[in-house]
Amino acid sequence: MQIMPMGDSAIVIKLGDVIKTATLERVQAWSATLMSNPPAGTLDIVPAYNTITVFYDLQLIKDLEAFCADLMLGLRRAKSVKIGKQRTVSIPVCYGGEYGPDLAMIAKRANLTENAAIALHSRGLYLVHAVGFSPGFAYLGGLAKKLHAPRLETPRTRVPAGSLGIGGAQTGVYPFSSPGGWNLIGRTPLLMFCADDPEPARLSVGDQVKFKPITAEEFLAWK
Repeated sequence: MQIMPMGDSAIVIKLGDVIKTATLERVQAWSATLMSNPPAGTLDIVPAYNTITVFYDLQLIKDLEAFCADLMLGLRRAKSVKIGKQRTVSIPVCYGGEYGPDLAMIAKRANLTENAAIALHSRGLYLVHAVGFSPGFAYLGGLAKKLHAPRLETPRTRVPAGSLGIGGAQTGVYPFSSPGGWNLIGRTPLLMFCADDPEPARLSVGDQVKFKPITAEEFLAWK
């Protein structure tokens, strides 16, 4: 375990050098413990991949050393914490066509037909390793190696909300219309982020995700 400062308003706790499921489980368990009883002055606790970032307000902290000591005490308690059963979220996706303009290229790189590429992608069980870039954007690990593809050399200035993309070894859905450099292979009609909901983001770190292929007609009829 490594503890490093991030500027003058955060501490990064690194739990390993390799991104893997076992490490993410530790990140989840330790984050949950810290969130349940955060040291005074804590603003936010952000789990991701193999790190936990603790943001704090210096104006609310009288003694930074004491804050770090409280943090370490919480981490020692967290070592015995077990996470609950993982939630599995099903996301409908219309692959290819106008909704997935890069699917043909991804399939060609993998020496697959488009239908075979869709089958391979939708067969996977993905794990949310981090949420960031934009509110609700989940970085999903578990993409079949055959579908790995570099990001676009020139990012699009506008990616439609709900677009499903591939970037390197990861896949994920754009919650909002935004610029983006991932290869677009489909789109979901689901709203991935709603600020008015008690839990605005549809996906959280540690969730498992399954993609369910739907037709263009089903996409348009989705309510």
